[in-house]
Amino acid sequence: MTLVLGGTGKTGRRVAERLTAMDVPVRIGTRSGGVPFDWADRSTWAPALDGTRTAYVSYYPDLAVPGAADDIAAFTELAGSRRLVLLSGRGEEEAQQCEKILAASAAEWTVVRCSWFNQNFSEGYLLEPLQKGDVYLPAGEVPEPFVDAGDIADVAVAALTRDGHAGEVYELTGPRLLTFAQATAEIAAAAGREIGYTRIPVEAYVEHVPADVAGFLTYLFTTVLDGRNASIGDGVQRALGREPRDFADFARKSAATGIWSG
Repeated sequence: MTLVLGGTGKTGRRVAERLTAMDVPVRIGTRSGGVPFDWADRSTWAPALDGTRTAYVSYYPDLAVPGAADDIAAFTELAGSRRLVLLSGRGEEEAQQCEKILAASAAEWTVVRCSWFNQNFSEGYLLEPLQKGDVYLPAGEVPEPFVDAGDIADVAVAALTRDGHAGEVYELTGPRLLTFAQATAEIAAAAGREIGYTRIPVEAYVEHVPADVAGFLTYLFTTVLDGRNASIGDGVQRALGREPRDFADFARKSAATGIWSG
């Protein structure tokens, strides 16, 4: 039995689908549906872990938020010697602190470090602006190696189900660097329509996002998006022996569904 935390999210859902297709028993831990699991309610942790040997650990909302390290320390102690795969942030010092806690635990651990997901453009907060044809973000010329959530899930499933991944830290990226403006242009071309991109101050941007994520998004755009992640990682190649999916492939396949038709 594998516990998949955040099993309805971008990566967790794909991990659960892949495990199910392999006939691996899956328990989805989430705040709504599945087995009750809430990072803010530690009484839900032990029942979710009971009877499992492996777990995909996705922390909500992000390992960079205050309190995450304490939660990861408590969770890994409770998990004991289970096999754990942690979804971590690339270029986030707070996330790396959580990785060190995991590495010092009794767990058989693997870390998958990721930055911006391709699917943030099709399943996340960028979907509505793309549908409207105008994207406003506080991101300029610093490029990012956008990574596909399918690649993240493939690596996580390999680490959960196969030997040889214990103690590995996989830096997962796409095969090339793109600015947010360039990524938007590729989506526009794939969708066959005009989509504008405008850089705005971060203060103006966070005025229009939910208050509970405003601080985190400010951190991402002012700290993490400073060029520290402007490099290609080899995690997909090391873990799976293949090249990562390209953003253009993601854009074409997503556009074919009509998701960005407006």
